[in-house]
Amino acid sequence: MQLAAIVISLVTFVIGTALAARAALYIYRVVRAGAPDSTRFGQPAQRVKTVAVEFLGHTRMNRWGIVGVAHWFVAVGFFSLVLTLVNAFGQLFDAAFVLPVIGSWTVWQLFVELIGTLTTLGILTLMVVRLMSLPSRSGRKSRFAGSIAWQAFYVEYTILGIGLCIMMLRALEGALDGVDSYGPEHLVSYPLVVAFSGLSHGTLVNLIYLFAMLKICISFAWAITIGLNPSMGVAWHRFLGFFNIYFKREEDGGTALGELRPMTSKGQPIDFEDPADDAVFGVSQVEHFSWKGILDFSTCTECGRCQSQCPAWNTGKPLSPKLLIMSLREHAYGKAPYLLAGGGKDMEGAEQATSEQLKDVPAAALAEAERPLIGTAEENGVIDPDVLWSCTTCGACVEQCPVDIEHIDHIVDMRRYQVMIESNFPTEAGTMLKNLENKGNPWGMATKARLDWVKELKKDTGIEVPVIGEDIDPAEVEYLYWVGCAGALEDRAKKTTKAFAELLHTAGVKFAILGKEETCSGDSPRRLGNEFLFQMLGAQNVETLNAALEDAPTKRIVATCPHCFNTIANEYPQLGGHFEVIHHTQLLQHLIDEGKLVPVNPVEGLITYHDPCYLGRHNKVYSPPREIMDKVPGLRQQEMHRHKERGFCCGAGGARMWMEERIGKRINTERVDEALSLNPDIVSTACPFCLVMLSDSVNGKKNEGAAKEHLKVVDVAQLLLDSVKAIPPAEAEERPATVDA
Repeated sequence: MQLAAIVISLVTFVIGTALAARAALYIYRVVRAGAPDSTRFGQPAQRVKTVAVEFLGHTRMNRWGIVGVAHWFVAVGFFSLVLTLVNAFGQLFDAAFVLPVIGSWTVWQLFVELIGTLTTLGILTLMVVRLMSLPSRSGRKSRFAGSIAWQAFYVEYTILGIGLCIMMLRALEGALDGVDSYGPEHLVSYPLVVAFSGLSHGTLVNLIYLFAMLKICISFAWAITIGLNPSMGVAWHRFLGFFNIYFKREEDGGTALGELRPMTSKGQPIDFEDPADDAVFGVSQVEHFSWKGILDFSTCTECGRCQSQCPAWNTGKPLSPKLLIMSLREHAYGKAPYLLAGGGKDMEGAEQATSEQLKDVPAAALAEAERPLIGTAEENGVIDPDVLWSCTTCGACVEQCPVDIEHIDHIVDMRRYQVMIESNFPTEAGTMLKNLENKGNPWGMATKARLDWVKELKKDTGIEVPVIGEDIDPAEVEYLYWVGCAGALEDRAKKTTKAFAELLHTAGVKFAILGKEETCSGDSPRRLGNEFLFQMLGAQNVETLNAALEDAPTKRIVATCPHCFNTIANEYPQLGGHFEVIHHTQLLQHLIDEGKLVPVNPVEGLITYHDPCYLGRHNKVYSPPREIMDKVPGLRQQEMHRHKERGFCCGAGGARMWMEERIGKRINTERVDEALSLNPDIVSTACPFCLVMLSDSVNGKKNEGAAKEHLKVVDVAQLLLDSVKAIPPAEAEERPATVDA
């Protein structure tokens, strides 16, 4: 028995180690096939800290309750119990073998008992969770829909088998040592020790040989399996996850949200005033992704948390962030033999490798290399166009990913090529781009229309809004109010603009606007993929803002649109524009705290707040809008099921505001249905895009008789104004408090 156990174990060990090492080297070579990216190496100490915090704290996974706790024990057990594998090798040669120094240490034995048990219970929990949410039962609602099932089950049964072997060996060791009472060394395994105590010494020894062999063979059969499947993310993420987190985009450990990365070619930012002749615009081939992109694809564990939160997937659209990453991974590894042999095509499609270089490349890899990255099923494309254009860039996928995959950056990079080189994008978006080029706003309205709301406000209230440099000296300005295209031109959003301006006037804040000098911030064209137009609009705005605020004490800007807020605060620094930017809800909360705004008039009703993606997830502004509503008398707040970091998109982000939604259920309808389940009187938000999308859906529901006629969709600023604004005594007696819609 002992000889057979030794031979089988050692053969399995050698083969498993060799194949796993070969696969690890292969993965390294495939990742290196991506484009250069020198931005991933700064602040190494902070990056190491981030890895430690995310792994030991399981900061993403623990948001998922018991699943996070179970996974923590499985992950910690996987690495911390590796010495039990060493011990098993020793037991092949001597059944009574214990590790030198720590093997007889009570603390170590207690650790193995507890972590071994909890790892086993943890993996059983995860298996039950998976079995309860099988795609065959839940369909698209299962976050495992599309995952490679056999790989996941194989990994889970492997961990379960190893955990059971550890506990069996602990029990047999106790029986062999003659343990006859409870103690910390056998805190969990003692009942099994008792069960084995009646066996003969020879039987116990042979059982130790057997279970030591099983533990080793299960472990290295797993190594053989992953060695033969280098794209098996559900297994390889155990190792690659550390690297992927270390090399994440944000050096401070933040998620890849907020700003988009500058457009690069061969690892260097593109100079749009004088681009290189061989510059690569966007991504049209998998090797155009940076090496970090290919590492992202390799690391995906197929857990489906991104998919479960994705508004596109949840409304019947073909986009699943998980399936997109998996498709790119399988394509990258399918094409890898061709790439590693030197294969590749220039922008005209000419092959750069010689026939000699490609002579040993498998036919399957050559066929994979011919697939277009973006294309329909008929075109044998890797990513369908409907998948690419369904994304709202809401950031739910990036926020939830436990291994820090940067989905949005990859999607936008693919869009950039489609827009800038292929001119292949939804036709409705073309109208928006043309209007931006000609008029500086997506509706194509005249520039002078940007001041219409100013005239309306003066007519209604007598308040005059000054234009900086014309009506007021920049040195007198506390805040430059960036109105935004929607805030200046869209009727519903203009109500927010006027309410905010009136509140600033009431609070005595010195503010001014740019007026006709303001143009689109560039958020929509950038997320659509038209980086050139963004650069043009952004450079123009940075120049305008720098000139307007040159003499201001501080370059402080307040914006009512989260998209403008995000662009000016986070993306204009890429263009040389460094400003102090806050959202209007942050300023309003500050003014309330200072006592400059005092909500006194009650606004009765149940209210639910919708988190704008670019205010919440992308910029982590969750509290100010809620704190403002807390201060308004009469309001009763109730959160929708999906809120804050798990908030559900309105459907307008990622330039989707300007595209028709032809597939599945409308995202704004899904969100309004969730709001209506609370039977609210008011739905509030803090974004003009969200305001428009939610209003459209609510109006549709009213027409169908599915929503109360008095249900309002308003910005938080409108609520606050209604509570702050003095009501004439006679009018107050005649009417109850309401909110202007």
